[in-house]
Amino acid sequence: MRILAPATVPAFLLLASAAPVPAPQHSPAPQDHTADVDPFVGVDGGGVAGGNTVPGAGVPFGFVSLSPDTTNGDTNGYDSHSPILGFSYTHVSGTGGSAKYGNFRVTPISGPLRVAHLHYDREGEAASPGYYRVGLASAESGTTQVELTASRLAGFQRFTFPAGAPAHVVLDASSVIAMRGSGQRTRKAHVRLIDDHSMAGWTEVEGGWNPVPYKLYFYATFDRPARAFGAWKAKQGAMETLPGAVTAEGGTQTKAPADRQGLMIEYDSRMEFANRLGTYFTFDPAQGRDVRMKLAVSFLSEDKARANLAAELPDWDFDAAAARAKTQWNAALSKIAVTGGSEEQRRIFYTALYRAHTMPHDLTGENAWWQSSEPHYEDFYTLWDTFRTVHPLLTLIQPDRQRAMIRSLIDTYRHTGWMPDARIAGGNGMTQGGSNGDVVIADAVVKGLGGFDVELAYQALKKNAEVESDAPFLQGRVLQDYKALGYVSITQPRSASRTLEYAYDDFAIGAVASQLGKAEEAKRYRARAGNWRNLWDDRIGCIRPRYPDGTWLENYRCTYEYPDRSTPWWEAPFYEGNALQFSTYVPHDVAGLIAKTGGDRGFVTWLDRLFDGHYSQGNEPDLLAPFLYIHAGRPDRTVEIVRDLMGKHYRLSRTGLPGNDDAGAMSSWYVWNAMGLYPNAGQPYYYIGAPIFETSRIALERGRFFTIRATGTSPENRYVTAARLNGKAIDRAWIRHAELAAGGTLELEMGSAPRGWATRFTAPPDGYRR
Repeated sequence: MRILAPATVPAFLLLASAAPVPAPQHSPAPQDHTADVDPFVGVDGGGVAGGNTVPGAGVPFGFVSLSPDTTNGDTNGYDSHSPILGFSYTHVSGTGGSAKYGNFRVTPISGPLRVAHLHYDREGEAASPGYYRVGLASAESGTTQVELTASRLAGFQRFTFPAGAPAHVVLDASSVIAMRGSGQRTRKAHVRLIDDHSMAGWTEVEGGWNPVPYKLYFYATFDRPARAFGAWKAKQGAMETLPGAVTAEGGTQTKAPADRQGLMIEYDSRMEFANRLGTYFTFDPAQGRDVRMKLAVSFLSEDKARANLAAELPDWDFDAAAARAKTQWNAALSKIAVTGGSEEQRRIFYTALYRAHTMPHDLTGENAWWQSSEPHYEDFYTLWDTFRTVHPLLTLIQPDRQRAMIRSLIDTYRHTGWMPDARIAGGNGMTQGGSNGDVVIADAVVKGLGGFDVELAYQALKKNAEVESDAPFLQGRVLQDYKALGYVSITQPRSASRTLEYAYDDFAIGAVASQLGKAEEAKRYRARAGNWRNLWDDRIGCIRPRYPDGTWLENYRCTYEYPDRSTPWWEAPFYEGNALQFSTYVPHDVAGLIAKTGGDRGFVTWLDRLFDGHYSQGNEPDLLAPFLYIHAGRPDRTVEIVRDLMGKHYRLSRTGLPGNDDAGAMSSWYVWNAMGLYPNAGQPYYYIGAPIFETSRIALERGRFFTIRATGTSPENRYVTAARLNGKAIDRAWIRHAELAAGGTLELEMGSAPRGWATRFTAPPDGYRR
């Protein structure tokens, strides 16, 4: 077993840097960056404008995401316009497709007890990292104030009811985010009333994104005894109180009957959206308007949920719990300090940095699927999105988190047989394109992240490349055509985009092999990385699907958008895009792409065509495309396009993202570009763009800092006219990872017009040993 030590940088990368290594620098005084975050940015979805982000309370990479659910919510359970149903404890942020989670929805009720038609207009909605507040307005009984905060595995609610009216708290143990009746369905739910202030239970759910079923437990408690409590079931809105309900007269009833073993309803698959099961607790308004509730979850057991609650929320001090969550967020946000730019740009930046810390979810200690002492993360939703921007960012600013996530991916391979491209709620899948865990591993290896078993990781990558998947919809690759023909034929779903992704995945595998000294295997995978050329049609200038006999797909053009109405979503030759967009996805062989399009000038013209109405900032396939101009000696075009995209698609608004945030992928894109850097994931360098901030200071490991200083940057002064790295002039629009990781300063002189800087491209390191 070979384990690299943390922050071990390969020697060939260190030797590539001619600049001296600066001494560690003192950290600046801490600031409250949570004040710069707007959790409502991008909450509204719908694809083109809005990100499906979650506005509620959580902590960095915490599983509990305590947030409002609305009647017309999307995969995040939420939208800004429809009434609020209640507040569930689990969500995914920024995703498309089908929803997941939305478990254990809690709704406070003022007035008569009911479980149907629980939807409220909102008043005074506000949020900050780790905290959410809203008033639920009722014409009959007034407004109930709701406040939320959370820890990693538990949530805390504080309700302030209107004076005089009966106060109830209803929990729906069977709740899920169903998205207007599609996706998830609850198979079974169970509740157990323990006494007049506590309860426990579980839910079993299937469907949604990745149909693998999961079982989740809860334990909940209130800060004071209820006057009455019980369980209920409902069908088609009709509520039935289950036997054994308790009413406390004068506060004397404090415990449920001894023979109560729990109340359970099993769902028939033909009526999964009709049956519901839950509990209610009724409180005496004469004893105070405030009611506090805490609930913890576990994938292991009710007892583990109870232990999680005791460990994470040990007392009833709501404000202290919210302060702890805020402290965790400030620790994460302080990894990058910026100055300059506008107030709006700074707030967009820190909101984007906040979103980069939401997923995957840290479920270490909650692994219900196999026995392991390794860190455990779920809800990689999906690496197809996040390998490009999120994971390279975490390598810099959260290296221990990134190591833990990689160890979790390797451990998943050890116990399931595959390293997932996506995983959620205990199941691998669904696979959108390639085996993109390959790129995540390669990015960490060629950058010397260390701290994980590289040999075992390589075994996982090699299996992706060599073994036909037993379930390609969930894991691995379809390889029969790819290995025999050099491309995936159109007889397979997503054939063209898979070919492109497999080619780069092979390049990444070869880089890992090279670092391990496996020269022949590295050579073989690097050769396979040229398979993208087998689908290039010189006559039309883009990737074109082919049949097994080598003939081209007929009636074809480069800008045809997939999916269309004649082709199911997963069956199209390109996944969520057109050929022109995907044709830019050759991150390892831009020189080959330039040769295919007629040299530097022809390549620039070819890229200009993409950006003349065919590029999509709202999805991932062509996110790297603006930076490919740099390879043709045109960093000025990169700057023009990126600045335009930032201004057009990122705003301080509820639709302020270009599309689904995809677990922070789109937000991380902004973080990188606001600082003036951008990764080519899987390779040990970063492109230099055009910072919008005068300084961006990145906190690295071992007390080091890297500062990007852009003198005079402004909307007008957007072009880099000269650059110095640690005082030494450089004439290249990229820097090595080793140069950044060593700490230091990149000084960029900015001007209103390009002046010839970096117009002669020199190739950056690609991660292979020479």
